Amino acid sequence: MFWWRTEVRPGVWVAFTDARAGNLALYVGDDPADVHRRRESLEAEVGLPAGAFQYMNQVHGNAVAYIGDAADGPEPGGPTADGMVSSGRPLAVMVADCVPVVLAGTAAGGNPILAVAHAGRPGVASGVIPETLARMRAAGAEDIRAWIGPSICGSCYEVPESMRAEVAEAVPATWSTTSWGTPGLDLPAGARSQLEAHCVTVEYSGPCTLENEDLFSYRGDPATGRFAGLVWISE
Repeated sequence: MFWWRTEVRPGVWVAFTDARAGNLALYVGDDPADVHRRRESLEAEVGLPAGAFQYMNQVHGNAVAYIGDAADGPEPGGPTADGMVSSGRPLAVMVADCVPVVLAGTAAGGNPILAVAHAGRPGVASGVIPETLARMRAAGAEDIRAWIGPSICGSCYEVPESMRAEVAEAVPATWSTTSWGTPGLDLPAGARSQLEAHCVTVEYSGPCTLENEDLFSYRGDPATGRFAGLVWISE
């Protein structure tokens, strides 16, 4: 069910699911009842009530939603955004090659500030990660740490030359060449560069989705499901 899972701070957990957890997205043609069942199984596995994780309607932009604390409960349907920040509510970001970024900081009094970002090619280029960090800091977060989940690597993500130039102009660290010598983009490197530029330590970075059969990859199969990056506070 989990590719990687650990308690990153006392009571704060980060995880990335794998294909064993099944598709967690409602927008890939799967039966919604099956998706909700898988989500509830995932929540039960980590000791949370059904419906605890807040998902979002991801649109490859840079909008960031602040969604409150755990007591508010999840927002039906989720916000239309590519980043979310909470003061306690469990958060989920879904991907299948894009970069799932999970973040945690501490506000005054030691209260956790949680966040996730969906950093695909448009999101990296338009700054969804800096926007998420800014929203976290506006909420009082300090000592922010980041966990970069599995995503397609720069050796596998082939793009047209013009697209590589456009994205690399905005985020130079994304410039890449594939293992077969064609123009590529290294989105994980771009995400890391944006985090480090904003003084955020990256504590984990996952492998390539296209190179691992236990992970969903859109480049490998456009009909694939979506796995999730998760952050929550244990009871």
